[in-house]
Amino acid sequence: MSRDELTKHFRALHVHGKPVVMPNPWDIGSAKIMARLGARSLATTSSGHGFTLGLVDGGQVTREVALKHAADICAAVDVPVNGDFENGFGDNPETVAETVRMAAEAGLAGVSIEDTAVPSKNSYPFDLALERIVAAVAAARAAGIMLTARADGWLLRNYDQAEALRRCQAFADAGADVLYAPLVDAETTRELAATGVPVNVLASGDMRDLTAEEIGALGAARISVGGGLARVTQKVIIEGTRAILERGDFTILKEAASAAEIEAMLNNEPQG
Repeated sequence: MSRDELTKHFRALHVHGKPVVMPNPWDIGSAKIMARLGARSLATTSSGHGFTLGLVDGGQVTREVALKHAADICAAVDVPVNGDFENGFGDNPETVAETVRMAAEAGLAGVSIEDTAVPSKNSYPFDLALERIVAAVAAARAAGIMLTARADGWLLRNYDQAEALRRCQAFADAGADVLYAPLVDAETTRELAATGVPVNVLASGDMRDLTAEEIGALGAARISVGGGLARVTQKVIIEGTRAILERGDFTILKEAASAAEIEAMLNNEPQG
């Protein structure tokens, strides 16, 4: 499908109360496997991608590198891909708008812009945060790409959930296609959904104890996992390497995925 067709399909997947589950791959291989397993859309993860480069999350990856990474994943799968582009790689609204345009050129069906002034952990003041989303929305509409507006201050404990809701309501009024306030509780999620704009819920914190259906009952239209699956693999790396180096214990290798199964998925071979 063309990017325009992928974007149209991506938009249609956002249904209030019936959320599309959008896993977050961190490289081409994980993207191909997730798509092969039936993911209807995917999203990059800044933390997971940063790990593959030996970098921590939060403004460490350049725009050029993030765009190349996103383009590679888009080229590897035939489902819509959303780009996690942190703060849009700049403070001023003009830079954010330029990033959104470049995201569309990379083949992305959607892009997320947050209100954190990375590499710091400070949230932008309300007025600037809104001005940045206004510019991002205009660029997204011109480029034909979905814009997810993120309010990350509750995640970072820079402001409370009431402020996250206030910001998201302003982002909705500005024309954002999707609202995303990571780690807000069930009640705030319901209030976000009441705006009428599709809401993304992060499967983290207490939300990990709910099923996709239960999260949908809160009004969500999309569920992502962020760097969650990437960190699961990182845990295996840490625990497995410790066992091997500290105790000479190789039994964790018995849990390895079948090479034949992985090769079949990467080669897009028919599943038996």
